Amino acid sequence: MRAVKWISSVVAVIVLISALVFFGNFFSKNSSSVSNTHNNKTAPATTKSNSKKGIQVTSKNDNSSYQTVIKNGRYLTSKARGVTASQESNTFNQVSFENGLLNFSKEHFSTSKYIFQEGQFLTANQANEWLGRQSDDNKDGLNPRDNGKFNNERNPIYLQTIEEQDFMTKEGNNLKLHGIVLGLAMNTQDTYQKEQYGANFTQDISKDDRIKQGQNMANEIVKRYRNINGISNDTPIYVAMYAQAKYDSLAGGNFYSWNVSKSGDSLSNWTNIDNQTVVLPMQESTADDKSVSAKLNSSFVNFSNNIEGFFPNLSSVTGQASYDGNNLEGLIVSISTQFYSATEIESFANYIAQSAPNYLPSGVPIKIKIEASTGMQAYLTKSADSDKYKVTILGSY
Repeated sequence: MRAVKWISSVVAVIVLISALVFFGNFFSKNSSSVSNTHNNKTAPATTKSNSKKGIQVTSKNDNSSYQTVIKNGRYLTSKARGVTASQESNTFNQVSFENGLLNFSKEHFSTSKYIFQEGQFLTANQANEWLGRQSDDNKDGLNPRDNGKFNNERNPIYLQTIEEQDFMTKEGNNLKLHGIVLGLAMNTQDTYQKEQYGANFTQDISKDDRIKQGQNMANEIVKRYRNINGISNDTPIYVAMYAQAKYDSLAGGNFYSWNVSKSGDSLSNWTNIDNQTVVLPMQESTADDKSVSAKLNSSFVNFSNNIEGFFPNLSSVTGQASYDGNNLEGLIVSISTQFYSATEIESFANYIAQSAPNYLPSGVPIKIKIEASTGMQAYLTKSADSDKYKVTILGSY
């Protein structure tokens, strides 16, 4: 009898312990679930993604630049940026094309009135199709069909890239499209191969042929843009034509004409743009006294000789001068050196800041880059209304 009572007691204790463990786990789990549910309800109010949902615009320090568009906390990038008909062999082209197109846009869309938005209408897939050759598989190709020839009689690639810029105004919490600027980069020289992975050959494109082909393509592109959802019949569409520099040029190309379709799908009369980029020092074949940059070239050569005498480890000194007609708009100087130390670069940069005003022009913005094999070491800048250069040393810590 005693054994039975003892066994009953043990069983009762085990049942009691099991019950306590079960209910303890039960309440523990349900208590954690309530806490997580509570946290999930309150978390969105403080999360970064939800606090920056929708469309915003950036602030700016002055009227020389645009406010730009931010969507859901991120900069709104172009849908088709970087799409080209063939691999770009001259990196100077891309820089001068994008900077020049933005300067063109500022002449037609005030930075104080409009908001800049990266192109959102032309997609990457469309850009690839439009920049491709026309074929049975690509009806939308703007570049001519491949005629199978491998000499100057071949049909070259004329249109290299299309860049779209959108200009908006803010109405309440929304942005409204007020205009579009399209930049069309036209090749002056086409690089091709006679066989896959073979040698590269070049084919020069005449000025008349480039202009004619570019105008035809511009008309067709405007017609296509009018059919894109979100672009009304009376949205102004500006087209700026750019001539790519040849693959071995030490400077980018230049814009040579523009047009506008204020309504409908046709363009009006073309307006010439008298822009050019001159590489300094000029070659003997182009450095004549009648050249627009003859005087600048002479000063630049004296500047180069002066700094090479001070710092003997220089590899090269080159410049890119940008002109609007006969007017110098700006100058970029690149100085390359293979050997340097931190003290050498600092002393050299300070010397340039002192000597440059004696040789380089005043009244225009100038940038001077000092580079080594490991990258940029320093840069100097001056504005158009000052002759004093600001020196920045890019040292490591």
